[in-house]
Amino acid sequence: MDDQINITYISLSGYIDLNKYRYFYFFIVLTVYILTVCSNTTILYLIWIHKNLHEPMYIFIAALLFNGLLYITNIYPKLLIDFLSEKTIISYSVCLLQFFMFYTFGFSEFLLLAAMAFDRYVAICKPLRYPKIMRKSNVIFFLILAWFVPACYLAVQSILSAKAKLCKFNLEGIFCNNTIYALHCVRSTTITVVGIVALLHVVILPMLFTAFTYANIFRISYQSSKQFRKTTIETCVPHLLVLTSYFCLMTYDVIIARVQSDFPKIARFIMTMQIFLYHPLFNPFIYGFKMKEINKHLRRLFSSSKKLPAVI
Repeated sequence: MDDQINITYISLSGYIDLNKYRYFYFFIVLTVYILTVCSNTTILYLIWIHKNLHEPMYIFIAALLFNGLLYITNIYPKLLIDFLSEKTIISYSVCLLQFFMFYTFGFSEFLLLAAMAFDRYVAICKPLRYPKIMRKSNVIFFLILAWFVPACYLAVQSILSAKAKLCKFNLEGIFCNNTIYALHCVRSTTITVVGIVALLHVVILPMLFTAFTYANIFRISYQSSKQFRKTTIETCVPHLLVLTSYFCLMTYDVIIARVQSDFPKIARFIMTMQIFLYHPLFNPFIYGFKMKEINKHLRRLFSSSKKLPAVI
């Protein structure tokens, strides 16, 4: 008797005129993917090889950029395959894995940004206690916490979703995010409650903590010298730019993407693309140009590469 394995496939119907623009989509996404990987790995390389960048602030930046690489690698390869495929389908098990990784790495960013805010608060407001508070063991603890907590919540949601009965097999999206809940026959109360608790613990509370921390930093710096205010702006503004842009995009994904509404398909497609297109690409540029030490090493790297052909 032949063993048969039943695999449930989901159709991804969020694309706009895929047959007409497939090669255009492929070129744009491939270009952005290559630029994102190259820019992120360049900053990671600089932090890795330069000992003066082996400080908590730069370690958190490296973790954030590495997290971004994992985040896009979960999405881009499948997108590129879909652009060149006749059928845009995905097995439900792989869909759940993509869902798990997307939100694990996505939510980890909020916790990493909160850890970075705490690091800046201690460095600026409590400089004498900084070496003791931000010692290596505490930095490692913050990093583990940033990835472990979201993974636990998403593991529960993914397992519950795997057990849910499906009544629809058409996903109105281009990858597996919150829209997978629309496939379920019945909305699970347990999944909803876990989702709300996760949202509170890994998005809202870290956001409030980060905003409160930076408010305190700017309040104290305002009362200090002009040079102190300049240093504060140089180190804190990049974090705030990243936090603000990412929060706006994730707000769309968490709220709008899950709400069953007559949101225009083209608008949904464009907004969904924004979630993973420009944010991971801009992060290394923000930190590369705004962070003084990284910018200095970056200039040296490119200046030395220009001199290399002349030497050869």
